[in-house]
Amino acid sequence: MDSDAAHRSDFYTGLALAVSSTIFIGCSFILKKKGLLRLAKTGSTRAGQGGYAYLKEWMWWAGLISMGIGEAANFAAYAFAPATLVTPLGALSVLVSAVLSSYFLGERLNVHGKIGCLLCIFGSTVMVLHAPQEEEVASLSAMAEKLKDPGFIAYAVCIVVSSLILMFLVAPRYGQKNVLVYILICSVIGSLSVSCVKGLGIGIKELVAGTAVLKEPLFWALIIFLVICISIQISYLNKALDIFNTSIVTPIYYVFFTTSVMACSAILFKEWLRMSIDGATGTVSGFFTIIIGIFLLHAFKDINFTLDSLPLYLHHGLQGGTCSQPYVALPTEERIIRDESNLTKERSMKGF
Repeated sequence: MDSDAAHRSDFYTGLALAVSSTIFIGCSFILKKKGLLRLAKTGSTRAGQGGYAYLKEWMWWAGLISMGIGEAANFAAYAFAPATLVTPLGALSVLVSAVLSSYFLGERLNVHGKIGCLLCIFGSTVMVLHAPQEEEVASLSAMAEKLKDPGFIAYAVCIVVSSLILMFLVAPRYGQKNVLVYILICSVIGSLSVSCVKGLGIGIKELVAGTAVLKEPLFWALIIFLVICISIQISYLNKALDIFNTSIVTPIYYVFFTTSVMACSAILFKEWLRMSIDGATGTVSGFFTIIIGIFLLHAFKDINFTLDSLPLYLHHGLQGGTCSQPYVALPTEERIIRDESNLTKERSMKGF
């Protein structure tokens, strides 16, 4: 009973850290963008150009601090909760950013975005309720035994070989033409980096408890491998964002990265073997619900469609009479003026 209570306490601690991480990261986007927009409004680009410019610069740094706190909380969450739970919850940072931007940045959140937010919340709730209970790994020695498992070794070898092929053979030829090339590299390497984070989190917990983990070679090996993996991820993710639209990269990267992490975690910790059919179905269903929500948030964010314009769409559809006519709204003159004003503001933000 004591072991079950401790495991349940760790689970809820990891859950709280994961959720708080998404809040801090989502807020960091708003703080940084708000600071940059206010700097651009006054024409100030550097600190030291007056007290007001320094205040705006401070907001940008506040965003960086908020992101740092969020990433630290996310790192700590892997030490307490299953990676299959922590990683998908990262989608909530997109939700927080979208909601806050509509209030503090004046950005429009259309009907598709609102539905996407609700789906993200619903999918995350379902995943939490059906989260897999991974095998107990309380020490670096237990983690070392997991890493020696033949199934995980085969998985790691396949990931490394396929990544090298993608980086040196496929990416130079097709990287700038196909968005999946760079995203696949980031995703599969990311699954290994999460495993390193999980091991380091366990090691830090032992270190706080007084165990001499700094003498363990595995601890330092995990740090080195984590730095390598994160460097590769950042490099190729930046390449993808430089070439392709963010609305395309973000949802695809989320799907592939989360799927890779869930597969790696299942092989390493054997999470799914201890789950019931209902639990596995709920976890997968929640994950796909989050995917749909993220897709709605990003794919249709530039479409000017609100509940106020819904009667106009329906009225035009009834008068059209044929299904072959394009799906185009007929706004009133007042709405045209309002929408043009909003579009001008939004374009100026995006242009900056």
